[in-house]
Amino acid sequence: MPTWTIHNGDALTILPTLTDPVDAVICDPPYNSGGRTMTERTSRTAREKYLTEGGRNHGFDLGDFTGDNRDQRSYTAWLALILARCHHLTRPGGAALVFTDWRQLPATTDALQAAGYTWRGIAVWHKPTARPQPGRLKQDCEFIVWGSNGAMIPSNDPIYLPGHFTGSQPRGNRRLHITQKPLDVMQQLVRIVTPGGTVLDPFTGSGTTGVAAALEGRHFVGIEQSAQYAAIAKDRLAEAAA
Repeated sequence: MPTWTIHNGDALTILPTLTDPVDAVICDPPYNSGGRTMTERTSRTAREKYLTEGGRNHGFDLGDFTGDNRDQRSYTAWLALILARCHHLTRPGGAALVFTDWRQLPATTDALQAAGYTWRGIAVWHKPTARPQPGRLKQDCEFIVWGSNGAMIPSNDPIYLPGHFTGSQPRGNRRLHITQKPLDVMQQLVRIVTPGGTVLDPFTGSGTTGVAAALEGRHFVGIEQSAQYAAIAKDRLAEAAA
């Protein structure tokens, strides 16, 4: 039966205390995007940046999160520190998959390599319900920068994953986090780990990556700074792993 652990705290503080190796790091860091100027970047909360109507979404409140107001150079340095700690825990040949948007794509590829991973490509997450923009190209994609800890060694029964994933964020009361990712997309991604392997997520949020890992027969270790979201993640993991 899959096991799971959720640590509530700052990833930079908790990662050095972990000692057990993991088979993949799959994470969705706060992108620190959306601000063309310093005022735009630093004066709005994450809720104000990513939700409309004062942070309300489909009639209920979603918890806010911190750490989403860094400039690009600070973001690159900070993410590289986090991923370097993750690299230290990743088994040789293990993978790292890091979500990003178009603004932070170059910063994320730099951080992945500065952390010690071998950069191997970029996958696309297509969001079919993204809003069109008059006179502009539709921004309906985010990206997954991925790499490995050295050479990758396929198993005797290798999985063949696509480089393009389609899925919409949950709506209504199924949406528990401002930037929640689709469960079906995450279930595909955790398959880069062989059954019985371990997935690490230093930005657990509401626990979708952990739920995907449990449903796919993988173990999970998560870190979440927000006590509110850590509690939600624990409830979801307890149900998924039951």
